[in-house]
Amino acid sequence: MIDFDEEIKKFKPNLEVDEAEEAIYKSENAPDVADLINKLVNGAANEDLF
Repeated sequence: MIDFDEEIKKFKPNLEVDEAEEAIYKSENAPDVADLINKLVNGAANEDLF
């Protein structure tokens, strides 16, 4: 049986993830998911697809 408490003690996060997370949080103009979806929807609505 797995001892989850022991496994959590051994856990070490990937450094690349930590570095990416830090870069994202420091960026002041990084759009969030809602901004990206709005841009996609508005872009598709502005194109004459039919």
